[in-house]
Amino acid sequence: MANDKFGGTDFTEIAWESFYDSVDDPDFRDDDAGRIFETLSENLKAIPFGDYLKRYIHRIAGMTDNYQDVPISEYQQIIKDSFEENCTPVSFEPTTARLSALSKNWLTQQTVRRNVVFLLGFGLRMSVDDVNDFLGKALHEQAINPKDPFEVVCWYCYKNGLSYSDYKALWEKYNNQKEQPSVQQSVLSDRTSVIRTGMKSIRNENDLMNHLAKLTGSDGRSRMSVSAKLHFNQLYNEARICVAGIMNNLEEERFNAEFSEYRDSLLRDGRISDEERVRRLNKKREEKRHYSAKDVSEADLERIICSAIPAGSHGNLIPASASSLNQAFFGKRFSRKHINDLLLEKAEIDRFDLITLNFFIFSQKLDDYPNNLKRYDAFVNSTNKILADCSLGELYVANPYESFVLMCMLSDDPLGTYADVLELSYQQ
Repeated sequence: MANDKFGGTDFTEIAWESFYDSVDDPDFRDDDAGRIFETLSENLKAIPFGDYLKRYIHRIAGMTDNYQDVPISEYQQIIKDSFEENCTPVSFEPTTARLSALSKNWLTQQTVRRNVVFLLGFGLRMSVDDVNDFLGKALHEQAINPKDPFEVVCWYCYKNGLSYSDYKALWEKYNNQKEQPSVQQSVLSDRTSVIRTGMKSIRNENDLMNHLAKLTGSDGRSRMSVSAKLHFNQLYNEARICVAGIMNNLEEERFNAEFSEYRDSLLRDGRISDEERVRRLNKKREEKRHYSAKDVSEADLERIICSAIPAGSHGNLIPASASSLNQAFFGKRFSRKHINDLLLEKAEIDRFDLITLNFFIFSQKLDDYPNNLKRYDAFVNSTNKILADCSLGELYVANPYESFVLMCMLSDDPLGTYADVLELSYQQ
């Protein structure tokens, strides 16, 4: 492995080295936010899709030097040769683009469309595990979706070592079948894990078409993960309970200070009888508010989780581009608009939504887990179980945001440290 933190080929091992360099530092306990911010700024960068692709080609080609030292033209040539050998076109759709230009984009882009991974699956003869690794680790998205006919057909081809021409034939057969009336009940309302089990039981082409028939006629229905929605709703409700508790504590402090001042003013007023004074104090006590989960809005949750992000003149959070960690945390802001879009199903729930909510909930369980390491282990186990149930893969330390959350969970005050790191990023 090269000395350069980003020159080695094992992204996970490199990320763990940086992670432990930070949390094992003697200064971590006294300056956890500073150490985490330094690690994120200097050592843990978001890994571009192009680097994952280069590393993959580097490995399957049996190269021995540093993958970053190989000229991009050499990677392009390997892609070209492999696509030609496997009779794979440059796109699933008709295009005038040339493979030389497209492959250069794939090798240099921060991210790509999901379909690019499926095309590379055919062009580079990937296995199911290879494709899922790219979807999960390079794109941070769900594994092959058993609710999506296109992805199911691709999965079947990868699983059985079939070519792109086989995919085309199967896809054409599916589309012809789709035109026929189907009496099979749609399964899109089932949990993703249940449908995935059904997909994995496909043994032959007839099984494949039967599975696809269950998806036919449901084009107007959401293919979003039911499992992810169920977990999100559960976490969101639990998070609202936590926020209600925070709001009640703040209300208690505010009310006690106000009540004390009011009581003293009544005691100083000799014109008021004792009976009247008691009546007024009892009436004042009735003004104390008590919040429940249903009183907590998206804005309240944003205010707690994003407390360190500065707001503009209209009360909205300033653009994420103002943060020095924007590239590493791009798309991870848990704003009121994003929460609202998730609740209305205008946006698909991703791994970061589930991770952030579960992190917030565990950050409020300090009394349950006074030992930082035990709290960390419980959080990791809980989060991995949720992600696995949604086919989103386990926590991935090579992703800067996930490493950030894990480091915060090892601090004495996870949510406070989370806020302090974000505050530092906006001060740069």
